[in-house]
Amino acid sequence: MSTHDAQQIERANATGRTPVVFVHGLWLLPSSWDRWVTHFEKAGYAPVSLSWPDDPETVTEANAHPEVLAGKTVGQVADHLEGLIVGLDRKPAVIGHSFGGLLTQILAGRGRSAVSVAIDPAPFRGVLPLPFSSLRSAAPVLSNPANRNRAVPLTYDQFRYGFANAVSEAEAKELYDTFAVPAPGAPLFQAATANVNPWTEVKVDSENPDRGPLLLISGEKDHTVPWAITNASYKKQQRNPGVTEITEMPNRGHALTIDNGWQDVADTALAFVQRFVGPS
Repeated sequence: MSTHDAQQIERANATGRTPVVFVHGLWLLPSSWDRWVTHFEKAGYAPVSLSWPDDPETVTEANAHPEVLAGKTVGQVADHLEGLIVGLDRKPAVIGHSFGGLLTQILAGRGRSAVSVAIDPAPFRGVLPLPFSSLRSAAPVLSNPANRNRAVPLTYDQFRYGFANAVSEAEAKELYDTFAVPAPGAPLFQAATANVNPWTEVKVDSENPDRGPLLLISGEKDHTVPWAITNASYKKQQRNPGVTEITEMPNRGHALTIDNGWQDVADTALAFVQRFVGPS
């Protein structure tokens, strides 16, 4: 457990409030949730933005030492996050974006969350649609098999297409400079082969009755995880006896958690959490 995670968990437990765990995806760090943390804290919750194993503290550090990010698998990260969550005194709400949205569903399927929100979530085994835009967004990693064991940065043009296609050029450059870091290649290779690998780590127990309520959020203009993927995940999750809902954020791309409209997405997630779990 990093000092960052330990301090957040200790602080959340000391408040006696309901924790809200934020899980980032590829090419971002826990700091990408900083504005969400403040927003949920003002709403009375105890927010915790958890790290993946070996996450650097800052974007500058991550870009200077990308090797520390390499080699992380979906199963490793899921187990790491579960180990952190069990240190919380109360079962948390869990909110994740992209591969963090996939991890959110894995954790929910393990019964670790009171309520969950998966935002533009990466697909799990059984989710079949594979739109061209998703393939293009993943190409910087999947085009080279050696990237499986590397940490791969995005060029600005790749980030513009995969994350920031729904914002202005100026904002896209600002988001790239502020948030973008290299990402481990392994999770993308795992997701790409999930439907042909019966032993894949990219699987979700969508039928566990302890899963709790789940909201899936899709950005209308998302190239990386288009509606077809999020909706297919929703249909799989509907097998669960718990509440399962889906909503689409108009005119939003994959950067919807960090761009100028982040608060609209945060308010949508917060309203869903508040329906099922109070802050205290």
